[in-house]
Amino acid sequence: IKAPPQHAILFVGSSSFTKWTDVQSYFPKYTIINRGFGGSSLPDVIRYTNDIIIPYHPKEIVIYCGENDFANDDTVTAQTVFSRFKTLFGMIRAKMKTVPVVYISIKPSPSRRKYWTKMIEANSLIENYLSKQPHTVFINVFDLMLNDHNQPKPEIYLDDSLHMNAKGYAIWQKAIQPHLIK
Repeated sequence: IKAPPQHAILFVGSSSFTKWTDVQSYFPKYTIINRGFGGSSLPDVIRYTNDIIIPYHPKEIVIYCGENDFANDDTVTAQTVFSRFKTLFGMIRAKMKTVPVVYISIKPSPSRRKYWTKMIEANSLIENYLSKQPHTVFINVFDLMLNDHNQPKPEIYLDDSLHMNAKGYAIWQKAIQPHLIK
């Protein structure tokens, strides 16, 4: 009925964005388009890049994706996730050379603890790669979501130990906001 605004900040990725239904209220001074879709992995976002990223002509792209890559296939390695991310990033850069890209690190979901080693490695590979790319930011939320004993803060997760509640999103808001473009 109403086309989304052009030149907004585009959030794209998996259910951690999909379930952030009130994301606009966390960033009231910014125009946000949320195109997260549940269960998505990097190959899904790659497959739909021309539908969920390019047409919006965003002024900035915020990505949260990669966690489901591990959960959907136990054989996926950190290098695989990194390679998939580079493919997505390359597709974005082919169409939008200077649009800032913000990558939110894979989070420490308690229900996916068995993948943490691979997730930490993937985060490190992506962070290192983005540190050498112009107009990019890597935001490490993994560490922010751990308590003093390096365990996930239970009070920030829903009962599924995977998705976050408002306290979890408040952590993300504080980490993301300094990197958003007015």
